[in-house]
Amino acid sequence: MEEYSITVNGKKLDVQALPDMPLLWVLRDLLSMKGTKFGCGQALCGACTVHLDGQAVRSCSLPISEVGDGKITTIEGLSEKGDHPLQEAWVEHIVPQCGYCQGGQIMTAAALLATNPKPSEEEIERAMEGNLCRCGTYNRIKEAIQTASRNL
Repeated sequence: MEEYSITVNGKKLDVQALPDMPLLWVLRDLLSMKGTKFGCGQALCGACTVHLDGQAVRSCSLPISEVGDGKITTIEGLSEKGDHPLQEAWVEHIVPQCGYCQGGQIMTAAALLATNPKPSEEEIERAMEGNLCRCGTYNRIKEAIQTASRNL
């Protein structure tokens, strides 16, 4: 076990973990932050998406030893009150069905809008193509992102 000092949602936290422990398990098991989900464990589905220095990353395949001084933002840290334009648009468009993938979907969309506040439909589809939704709410996800982009 090694000691790591990481910044999560603006707070400096110390954790003890094996160097190869995925960030996902640090967040969920060591820090009890349950918003980031385990989906596939192979960085293919997007359920575990968080931001590292503003970039969307798959936490299931990112070892804690590679985080370094990076700033991690999870779905819990996207907005203190749950009033980020994406979160509001998700509610407006009734996006979630089971809801399992939605944290990762929102975090991927937030990274997109941070770099491209007015994406085209094609840019949204390209940015979101690695995030899977077993319920098939892709059209509502795209509509919610378009709504959020107008409200930024």
